[in-house]
Amino acid sequence: MTRTLARLRAGLLTAALLAGAGASLAADATPMAEDPAVEARMVAISEELRCLVCQNESLAASRAELAEDLRREVRKLIRDGKSDPEIRDYLVARYGDFVLYRPPVKPTTWLLWFGPFALLAGALAGLIAYLRRRGARAAPATLSAADKAAAEALLADPAPDHRPKPKA
Repeated sequence: MTRTLARLRAGLLTAALLAGAGASLAADATPMAEDPAVEARMVAISEELRCLVCQNESLAASRAELAEDLRREVRKLIRDGKSDPEIRDYLVARYGDFVLYRPPVKPTTWLLWFGPFALLAGALAGLIAYLRRRGARAAPATLSAADKAAAEALLADPAPDHRPKPKA
């Protein structure tokens, strides 16, 4: 009987732990705007914007607090009657071109656009220079006539004595 009671307690404890774990993993749903058209425009605009905290996620996908604040700001600008380009321009003026996933090509963003290609070209040039230097060092060495004769003499001796000879 005590064994059954112990199993029952263990089962209840396990169920309570699993219920607590499931509740802790649940996330709050993001509130939808009162107007579905506003929400659709906000999502379309924020898909093209970078989260400033995560930097690798769109503003629409990010769960950071700043991203939520920016989405709220975009909704407000939409309700104020701003167009999509006006909203983008407002965010770029406030946070810079980095907020855009596709920043314009201009002198201030050249490094952003062409930097990876410049790094790749530099790495390729370094690899080519390294391989050329390595190939030049690996060229077969030519022996002089004296070195060749010494090598043949060593090879011809059937049992060379490598011990030092005693001094007389």
